[in-house]
Amino acid sequence: MSSSPEAEVRVEDRSFMGQPRMLANLFSVELWERFSFYGMQAILLYYMYFSVADGGLGIDQGVATGLVGAYGGAVYLSTILGAWLADRVLGSERVLFSSAIMIMGGHISLAVLPGAVGLAVGLVLVAVGSGGLKATATSLVGTLYAEGDERRDAGFSIFYMGINIGGLIGPLITGWLQTSWGFHVGFGAAAVGMTIGLLQYGLTRKNLPAESHDVPNPLPSSERGKWFGIGAVALLVITALLVTGLVNAANLATVVAGAAIVAAIGYFALLLTHSRVSALERRRVTAFIPLFIASAAFWALFQQQFTVVAIYSEQRLDRTILGWTMPPSFVQSINPIFIIVFAAVFAAMWTKLGPRQPSSPLKFAGGLVLMGVAFLLFIPFSTEAPNSAPLYGIVIVLLFFTWAELSLSPVGLSVATKLAPAAFRAQMVALFFLSVSLGTTLAGVLAGYYDPNDEIGYFAFSGVTAIVLGLALAAGTPSIKKLMSGVH
Repeated sequence: MSSSPEAEVRVEDRSFMGQPRMLANLFSVELWERFSFYGMQAILLYYMYFSVADGGLGIDQGVATGLVGAYGGAVYLSTILGAWLADRVLGSERVLFSSAIMIMGGHISLAVLPGAVGLAVGLVLVAVGSGGLKATATSLVGTLYAEGDERRDAGFSIFYMGINIGGLIGPLITGWLQTSWGFHVGFGAAAVGMTIGLLQYGLTRKNLPAESHDVPNPLPSSERGKWFGIGAVALLVITALLVTGLVNAANLATVVAGAAIVAAIGYFALLLTHSRVSALERRRVTAFIPLFIASAAFWALFQQQFTVVAIYSEQRLDRTILGWTMPPSFVQSINPIFIIVFAAVFAAMWTKLGPRQPSSPLKFAGGLVLMGVAFLLFIPFSTEAPNSAPLYGIVIVLLFFTWAELSLSPVGLSVATKLAPAAFRAQMVALFFLSVSLGTTLAGVLAGYYDPNDEIGYFAFSGVTAIVLGLALAAGTPSIKKLMSGVH
C-alpha cells in the first residue's frame, strides 16, 4: 500500500538530529514545561510551611504535605479529562496549547498573587493544565511519524530526554532564586520558563501535521448539551463543597484519594462487565488489579520526594559544601541526573535479555522491593542533631529511588496497553494514571506521619511494608501470568 504524500514528507524530514523538525518544537515545550513544573514543585512545600517571616504561608507542616499530595494527585486525575477532551472535543493539539496557557497562568498567579489566593489559583491552573499537557504531548509526537517509520523509538527517547533536562535544571534555578530573592521570584522563574515554551510553540504550531488536529471520536452534537450539563453540575458541586468547608485544606488529600479509588473501581467494573469485553480480555483485566495496587503503593513512596524527602533535605541534611550551604531544593535534581545516566542502561539490559527478561509483574515487584530498600537506607544516616545527615547518604537513597522507578514506571503504561480490551484501550491507560494519582495523593497523606525528631520508625515501617508487598507480588506472579494469558 502506498503512503500518502504527507507521510512521505514526514519520513524524509530529518532536519533535527535526523528526526522531523517539529520534534525540536515539542521537545522544547516539554523541557520548559517540566522546568516550570519541577522548579515550582521543588520550592512549593517550603512556601507552604515556612513561617511568614521567612516568606512562607505558615501552614502546618502536616497539612502542607497533604496539600502537595492532593495537588500531585489532581495532576494525574486531570490527565483523564485532558484525554477525553482531546479524543472527543478539541483534538490533541488544541488541548495542549490551551493547557500550556493554563500552566503559564498558574505560575504567574503563584508569582504575583499574595497568600492563600495565589496558592489556590496557581495550583488549580497548574494541576489541570499539566494534566491536559501530559495527556496530549506524547500523542502529538506520534503524529510526526508515518506508520512503520523506524525513527519513532529514537524520537520518543529524545523527547523524553527533555523531561529529564527540565527536571534537572528547574529546581536548581528556582531554588537558587528562592534562597536569594524569595519564593515569588522563584515562582516567577517557573512562569518565565513556561512562557518561553509557549511562545516558541505558538509560533510554529502551524507546522504540525494535519493529524495533530484530528478528533478521533467526535462527540455528537446531540450529546454536547448533556455533557455540558454534567460538567456544570460537577463544577457547582465542587464549589459548594469548598465554600461550605466540607472539603478543606486538612482533608483535601483524603478526598482526592477517595475520588481516585471510586474512579478506579468504576473503571474496573466497566471493563469486567461490558458486553464488548471477551472472556480472555476479562482475565487480563483481572490480572491488572494486583498491578494497579502495586503501582499505587510504589508511587505512594516514590512521590515522597516532594514531601518527606523535601522536609528531610531542609531539616535533617547537612548541605554545607566547602563553606557554601546548598539550597534544599537542589536535592530534587539528583533523581533526573540518575535517570539520564541509567535510562539507557536499563533499556540496553532489557534488550540484551530479550525473552529472558523478567515478566511485568516481576518488574513491578522489583520496583517495590528497591523502594523499600531505599527507605531503609535512610536509617543508617539518621542522626540526632538537625542538619547533620551526610549529603552522600541522600545521593545513595535517591540512586535506589531511580533504579526502582526504571524497574516499574516505564513498564506501567506498556503493560496497561498490552492487557487492555480492544474496545477500551484508553480506559486502561486511564486506570494506570489513576494508580499514579492515588499513590501521589497518599504520598502527601503518609508524609503527615513523618516526624523529623523520630524518623527511624517511619522509614522502617515504610521500607518493610514495601518489601513485603513486593515479595508478595513476586510470589503471586505465576498466578498473575496465567491470568495475563500470554502477555509477558
